[in-house]
Amino acid sequence: MQLTDTFQAIDRNLFRRSLKLMGNRFDISVEARNRAVAEELIELAVSEIRRIEKLLTTFDENSLTNQVNEMAGIAPVIVNEELFQLVQRAQRISVLTQGAFDLSYGSIDKRLWNFDTSLKELPDRDTAKEMVRLISYHNIILDDVAGTIFLKEKGMRIGFGGIGKGYAADSAKRVLADAGVTSGIVNASGDLTTWGNQPNGNPWTIGIADPDSAGNPFSYINITDMSVATSGNYEKFITIGGKRYSHTIDPRTGYPVTGIKSVTIISPIAELADAMATPVMVMGIKVGLDLINQMNQMACIIIDEQQKVYTSKNITVI
Repeated sequence: MQLTDTFQAIDRNLFRRSLKLMGNRFDISVEARNRAVAEELIELAVSEIRRIEKLLTTFDENSLTNQVNEMAGIAPVIVNEELFQLVQRAQRISVLTQGAFDLSYGSIDKRLWNFDTSLKELPDRDTAKEMVRLISYHNIILDDVAGTIFLKEKGMRIGFGGIGKGYAADSAKRVLADAGVTSGIVNASGDLTTWGNQPNGNPWTIGIADPDSAGNPFSYINITDMSVATSGNYEKFITIGGKRYSHTIDPRTGYPVTGIKSVTIISPIAELADAMATPVMVMGIKVGLDLINQMNQMACIIIDEQQKVYTSKNITVI
């Protein structure tokens, strides 16, 4: 069903607009004195998200991201400071997660994994490894003096599916805060950021998606000035030999993730929450939690295939 652009009053001073941006549903909620003011403010956020979409999309041949991809293995491409710094931050996450997060994930040969009824067996490990041979953050070369990005291998592609929604949510929040909005939520299809409180003065109550029923929460958290992102296999997966395989592929091996149904990351920064959710799923429960426990102002909730809940040391699920 196609998402329509809708606007509604949630409370006397709380308004929400829902629409499709960056190929996903965005819900932008702000506290404002009346509907007219809210509409004007939310439009500022929508314009900002559309600007980011033009920068990061790989579907427009004129986007800077696509230009970088087109010149892979040929020559560096001069990009603007915003794109350069976003890639630079993404590279730090790749180092931190030992390659479990990798912007060059777009280089995967999609013929290998079709998560539908046609996929009946797993490929052998050599085939899987071959399909991800172009994925390597080490081959994304940044020149901060020249302001260029160069993909060393022909056929490499970068993409922002693992970080772009969070970055857009942060950017929209910043635009709204600069315009005087003291309270609101930007929800980018489950990757969301909050600031301020509800009109009644309470923190925002956010539902954590149930891995077996994405539309229903299994638990809630109360947050303000924090961001939440969830990665899970409840939307797209296959079952082979009685084992469930996630649509999330480990970029280091070419094989799909198993054993974890969902990972939820809580952080002050939506971009970081978005970028960390999938690699924690790839890294596994123990290694993923160990990493999150070493990071400041980060929390994590993991649900495994047996519905067991694991949390980082600084969070309690209610």
